[in-house]
Amino acid sequence: MAVTGYLSEFSLAELFNFLEQGSKTGLLTLCTLSDAQPENHENHYIWFNQGRIVAAANRLDQHGLAYMIGQRGWLGEHTALRVAQTCNVTTPIGLSLKTQGLLTVEQLKMLFYTQVMRQVCTLFTLKDAWFQFDCKAPLPFAEMTGLNAPATEVTLAALRVLKDWSALASKLPEPTSAVMSMIDGKPQQKLNQTEWQLWEFANGTLSLQAIAHQLQLPLAKVQQIAFRLVTAGLVEEVPLVTLMTAPPKPEPLPMEAAATETTTVSHSFLHNLVGFLKGKV
Repeated sequence: MAVTGYLSEFSLAELFNFLEQGSKTGLLTLCTLSDAQPENHENHYIWFNQGRIVAAANRLDQHGLAYMIGQRGWLGEHTALRVAQTCNVTTPIGLSLKTQGLLTVEQLKMLFYTQVMRQVCTLFTLKDAWFQFDCKAPLPFAEMTGLNAPATEVTLAALRVLKDWSALASKLPEPTSAVMSMIDGKPQQKLNQTEWQLWEFANGTLSLQAIAHQLQLPLAKVQQIAFRLVTAGLVEEVPLVTLMTAPPKPEPLPMEAAATETTTVSHSFLHNLVGFLKGKV
């Protein structure tokens, strides 16, 4: 059964986190919407394998990667497609070309960066789009370099370079909220300096507004950093926890009991002393 919805309700960052946490395999389709011209829409396709992104394209004919290889002059597009057709149908075309000595590891890395990292990052600027995730869709081996990346790693990379946050404005944590760590130990992801700085405050005791003041950063930037950590599954937004030290409840102490007893003995002694003195008069 396919999962469908709109990015206005469930952001792409949240969607990626869901797919990674659930170790999902399948095809995510994004269809951009246009109120002015409903017939004019663009489709974007992202393939996942066990929660990791393995390929991306804006076409379904599985010619996208071969076209990219041909554009760079590394190998003719038709040659790449012919090689793909003769290879094992369960082997990514990138690995097949590398095995035959037609592409290097560095070239595969460059292809993956262009195909996935650069192409997917631009999708985070979409203000709205319809999405569908089909867990029954087969993997597109003719579009795959053989490399992959965790969905949240792609999210972090995309949000770090995102200039226009208007599509995600309603998703940002509140300035009066705090963040709390959701993991044991330190993050395994590669965080940048400001992300590490915010991570140090992930104990729920300081608001984002106060953290911005401490780090001398604009509040909006701190909210964006917090959103990145939230979507990476490292922290969660929580109400601010105010630490208050309650006064200790007084308890009877042995010394206090002794003092009470001493006071009683003193009154008795004075009474007897007064009686003795009266007898002497």
